[in-house]
Amino acid sequence: MLISNLDKAKILTEALPYIQNYNQKTIVVKYGGNAMINEKLKQAVITDVIMLSLAGIKVVLVHGGGSEITDMMKKLNIEPKFINGLRYTDEETIDIVQMVLSGKTNKDLVNLISLNGGKAIGLSGLDSGMIKAKKLNKDNIDYGYVGEITDINITPVTDLLEKGYIPVIATIAQGIDNDSAVYNINADTAAAEIAVKLKAEKLILLTDVKGLMTDVKDEDTLIPVVKISEIEDLKNKGIISGGMIPKVECCVTSIQGGVKRTHIIDGRIQHSILIEMLSDEGIGTMFVE
Repeated sequence: MLISNLDKAKILTEALPYIQNYNQKTIVVKYGGNAMINEKLKQAVITDVIMLSLAGIKVVLVHGGGSEITDMMKKLNIEPKFINGLRYTDEETIDIVQMVLSGKTNKDLVNLISLNGGKAIGLSGLDSGMIKAKKLNKDNIDYGYVGEITDINITPVTDLLEKGYIPVIATIAQGIDNDSAVYNINADTAAAEIAVKLKAEKLILLTDVKGLMTDVKDEDTLIPVVKISEIEDLKNKGIISGGMIPKVECCVTSIQGGVKRTHIIDGRIQHSILIEMLSDEGIGTMFVE
């Protein structure tokens, strides 16, 4: 479908007040799921991030890379193992996680941003001890080298933002005290904690669903806005369940930590970030206090 020049002008006019409102404010985007695998979606995410940055919005890109980690493990004839949705991470696996996330995935994203005219620098939680963690101890289950964040040194991120760069962050962490281990960190959790430390205006989680729905089989039942006071009731009704629980909990953590708005949006839709940020209609589910 061709868009007329007049329609293009109307779209830009609609975006203007949002650009003005978010100018020099910080947003954190957690990038994962199908949007990291599909090349068209990946290109759309990268161009969205660059456009926002060029418009004067400070963007931090926090990424996962589960599919690439799994692919590498299979190439090495190592069978991936998951416990309660978390990747069991033994010594062999954490080496692969570090190699893939900090190496290939992170640098591929930095390169793609650069090739499309943006300015990015890749970081991992190991750089300047940016993300500190201890071994996850939940319900007495051993997850291996899966970590629970204890502290974030946000200075490396703010330094890059002040210089006009897009920080691209791989979520592995450094052990605390005398623990020399490297830990695998859930990217949603890391994005939420980073957003709080940055006092971000928004946290956006890209997912493979439309948002929070009263019926997961019917996308027309999308809930556009949720107050955090409603979340416990939605859990009791089974509306928030399964893999949506930790994502919603990340949104709650961010809101309670001072982030103004958090969003779960459909990363399968091209330019979903721009739709959420710069249009009247928005997209997905927004969480507010």
